[in-house]
Order: sequence, then C-alpha cells, then structure tokens
Amino acid sequence: MLIIGARGFAKEVLEILNELNDIEILALYDDINYYQNDILFDKFPILKNLEDASNYFKTIDNRFTIGIGNPILRKKLYEVFKGLGGNLTSTISAKSNIGSFDVNIGIGSNILSGSTVSNSVTIGIGAILYYNSVVTHDCTVGDFVEISPGATILGRCKISDYCHIGANSTILPDLHIGKNVIIGAGAVITRDIPDNSLVIGIPGKISKELPPINF
Repeated sequence: MLIIGARGFAKEVLEILNELNDIEILALYDDINYYQNDILFDKFPILKNLEDASNYFKTIDNRFTIGIGNPILRKKLYEVFKGLGGNLTSTISAKSNIGSFDVNIGIGSNILSGSTVSNSVTIGIGAILYYNSVVTHDCTVGDFVEISPGATILGRCKISDYCHIGANSTILPDLHIGKNVIIGAGAVITRDIPDNSLVIGIPGKISKELPPINF
C-alpha cells in the first residue's frame, strides 16, 4: 500500500494499516516536505516523485490510499495517482462500528477507530470518517467528504460531494447539505444548506459563500 502524504492524517491512516497487519510493503509519498533519509519512523520509505510512485505500483503494490484531509485536494490526488496505474483502496479500522445491513462504502474511504456507520448508509468515494463520528440510518454521504471527530449526521440526511463536516457538529434528520459546504465545529444544522456555503453557529447560519469547484 502507498499512503499519499506522510504527515498529519497520513499517520492516522498508517495506524489503521498497522491494526490490519498490512504494513510489510507499505510506503508513503511526499514530494514537498523534507525527511531525514526519506524514512518515516525509521521504518517506512517515503517516495519523492511520481516516477517512483509509478514504479512502486508496477513492481510492488498497485494499491494506494490518501493520507491528506482536504476534500478537494483528495480528489485531485486521486486523479493523479489513478493515472499512474494506482488502485484507490479503503482503509477501515477494525475498531470502527459498521452496520450489518445495506451498507455501501466507496473505494478509498478512510474510516477511523470509534466511528459508527448505521444500517442503510451509503458512503462515497474517498470519504473520511474521523474518530467518534456517527452516521445514522438511511444517510447518504458523497464523494470526498470529510467528517471530523465527534460529528453526528442523523437519519435520512444527504451530504453532497466535497463537504467538510466540522468536529462535534450535528446535522439534524432529513436535511440536504449541498456540494462544497463547510460546516463549522460545533454547529447544529437545522435546515437544508445550498452548495458552496460556510456554515457556523447554533443554529447553523451561512456566514460566507465559497468559490464553486470546477473540475
């Protein structure tokens, strides 16, 4: 497995793979930051250019996962490393709580320990469910959505692509959160939110319009 990134969230992903005993041929990718001897924790090699990443996919393991938390950047990195022949792969902690019925988790999702996914839930491509986040029954979470620690999404909600749901925020049932929305930490969302919005407060109110995403 190749983890894209070697700092911050990449270390969280590394711990999941350690839990799963999937670190024997693990490497990381970071072409920006300096590391002594290009090694993390005196054990894991850090690749520094796309040519090395392509060679890793061809000769060692074609799986990769994204160890960076920004939803838009995750999408861009997915396209780059897929283009090199990589196969985006989910990392799901054995300490997470995943429902037994009608649960669909998209490729490349990172689900950390303590997170809960109830029955009849769909999670899109490349999503992040951080520690102690909760997605309850009949919810849909779009592609490259980041759900921060302690956030709760209640029944029958739809979270569209490229959203960032802030730590300890709550989205009440039956709501639709549009594309490219940032929900601030601790916010309580009581109504639908349109695309390209920053929302803060209790109850949540739109404080800023965000630039639309153009891929």
